[in-house]
Amino acid sequence: MNHLISVLVENKPGVLARVATMFARRGFNIHSLTVGPTAEEGMSRMTVVADTPEVEQITKQLYKLVHTVKVTEFEPGQAVVRELMLVKINADPKRRSEVLNAASVFDASAVDIGSSSLTFQVTGTPEMLADFLEMMRPYGVSALVKSGRIALAKNSKTKAAAGP
Repeated sequence: MNHLISVLVENKPGVLARVATMFARRGFNIHSLTVGPTAEEGMSRMTVVADTPEVEQITKQLYKLVHTVKVTEFEPGQAVVRELMLVKINADPKRRSEVLNAASVFDASAVDIGSSSLTFQVTGTPEMLADFLEMMRPYGVSALVKSGRIALAKNSKTKAAAGP
């Protein structure tokens, strides 16, 4: 089963390698892994999507790594999740407007226009990107690259205090 795990770590050399090695030693496949700086100086956030039957064991192992600060597993609906995709679509000049209209349904941005192709940038949920790709397949997908997932916890919904 795929799990979405956020790992807050100190931004030190070798931390990414130790995390990836820990997953590999236990035979867990990483489907995506993204790392980037946080608002806090000297910290990075790793977002890992991994196929693991026991996320509790992974969490314990991650905390054993020296530079791990916090580990959070996101259940479905607990986080805002996004990916970025660049996709090159075959589009001769006769069909270009048709492809652009279809892409506009997904708010895709044309970031490169060639003589026989269009390259789009699409940002959204993994499901939305999959839907965009399905819509574009009939035109011909000639190249594709996706980032890994990034996620942040959703704000908790609390009732506002009643006024006087």
